[in-house]
Amino acid sequence: MHALLEELGSAASAALVKEFGAEKLSVPVVFEPSPRADVQCATAMRLGKSLGRAPLDVAALLADAVAAHPAVAKTEVAKPGFVNVTLHDAWLAAHLDDALVHRPVGAGQTVVLDYSSPNVAKPMHIGHIRSTILGEAMKRVLRAVGYTVVADNHLGDWGTQFGKLIVAWRRYLDAAAYARDPVGELLRIYVKFSDEEKAQKAALGVPVRSDDDDNDDAPLPAQAPELLREARAELVKLQAGDPENVALWKQFIDVSMIEFERIYKRLGVSFDEVLGESFYNDRLPGTVDALLATGTAEPSQGAVVVNFTKERDGAAMTPMLVRKADGGFLYGTSDVAAMTYRVERWNPSRILIVTDERQQLHFRQLFAVARRLGIEAKLEHVWFGLMRLPEGTFSTRDGNVISLEALLDEAEERAAAVARSLNPELPDAEVANVARVVGLGSVKYNDLSKDRQTLVTFTWDKALSLQGNTAPYVQYAYARIRSIQRKVAELGAVPGPLVALEPAERALVLTLLKYPLAVEEVAMSARPHVLCDYLFALAGAFATFFNDCPVKDAEPAVRAARLTLCDRVATVLRRGLDLLGIEVVERM
Repeated sequence: MHALLEELGSAASAALVKEFGAEKLSVPVVFEPSPRADVQCATAMRLGKSLGRAPLDVAALLADAVAAHPAVAKTEVAKPGFVNVTLHDAWLAAHLDDALVHRPVGAGQTVVLDYSSPNVAKPMHIGHIRSTILGEAMKRVLRAVGYTVVADNHLGDWGTQFGKLIVAWRRYLDAAAYARDPVGELLRIYVKFSDEEKAQKAALGVPVRSDDDDNDDAPLPAQAPELLREARAELVKLQAGDPENVALWKQFIDVSMIEFERIYKRLGVSFDEVLGESFYNDRLPGTVDALLATGTAEPSQGAVVVNFTKERDGAAMTPMLVRKADGGFLYGTSDVAAMTYRVERWNPSRILIVTDERQQLHFRQLFAVARRLGIEAKLEHVWFGLMRLPEGTFSTRDGNVISLEALLDEAEERAAAVARSLNPELPDAEVANVARVVGLGSVKYNDLSKDRQTLVTFTWDKALSLQGNTAPYVQYAYARIRSIQRKVAELGAVPGPLVALEPAERALVLTLLKYPLAVEEVAMSARPHVLCDYLFALAGAFATFFNDCPVKDAEPAVRAARLTLCDRVATVLRRGLDLLGIEVVERM
């Protein structure tokens, strides 16, 4: 389909250049699939003014220019300036397998993809699901279209939280609880520290922060509670290499990585690199020196900052502090170091960083700094809307979170109940597999099927719904096809070439041919919901085909052709779901 659309666009552009001259062609001529036609062009409405002709007249020229293409059966001009193209059935049949081929648009290019990035010493919770599964889907999609992808898990393994955690470890640790559930106990003592800190602040009349920022590098106020002073002292010792504190810090990382890897394995998520903030510590002094040497940063009251102006950076933003007056470094410094390291090591053409919407300003600043340093890679902040509970935001500091593991367990339990109710004959082992595949798929698809920039209010019913545009709906379409194939195979039937297409068959072929277009759009826009929408549409087109076009009872040549269609739909559904990190089952 890609090639056809380009050929039609080129033929139409050539006709306009011949008629009006290249200088008047203000925008490219674009043909694309449309609900109103097999292929449609709306460019005439944008060219009318520059060409000095009515859009309908321009559309007529475009229609004439493509009418002779061997794929085109009919062209039609529609108000206010559309060109609608109907394709020959024979062309559709001959190009069916184009649905299985992606253009290698990323060949020879490397993408660094930064996603998931949980904080060490805290269990992964439902707030981590968005970055993790969005990043994993993007990794798979980008690789499908030819990019070399470096998946980097940039762990939160450094900063103020570790001074607090070391104090909490020494004050509150329950050794037996830690032996049973290390990360759960680390969370408990961290929350207890937070509660005690709040109580001390209240006693001193110090305002209590309402957010969950564990990288609070602001100077200690004169009335800082004793607990916070103690935490800062332990952090200074850690940063100075105190053996006892460093050993504790490494232990926190080790037990956290065991927990993270267990969750990642369950989710089918993997990384090429795990380079946390601490990895860049040795590069921070040189990073600030480079910022000063290039004039990117400047001294300010003993500190070092980057100032931003509209003229230089496209927008006036608050300054970025990269070195404090006491010589300490910050989160932004680490990110600049990570950016330069990635460019030096992998020379990527694109760098995608997947985080929530709250970090938009930070990454606008970071990307402006990168441009000043001469970094030419395309820098993309793939931000997503926050996930909230109905009663408001959740916070690890306050302890009001739903663990990611609890979410996945609940999903599998609900999916198992549905599987047993719909197919009581399934053996227990198969029920368990269906529950795993459908349950985890439901959680992933529920998130990925929404535009990533939307705010999500988490409820169990919405997350695990089995109705509408959901993973189970698409998975069931695949399982239904596999059932058809098994039954028809018993008759000795095999797939064969397409014959004259019924309307539902034709619609199905057209939908199949849009698959590579959807995947490529996701690769370029980092919006996986486009692929979800496509798979839902394909499953719907198959449902219509299944109702209108019998397979098993059709005469042999037609049955063979319909088996071919079934095979291609099953292949695309399976591949498309796999790009989203979702599995399929043979029976549901």
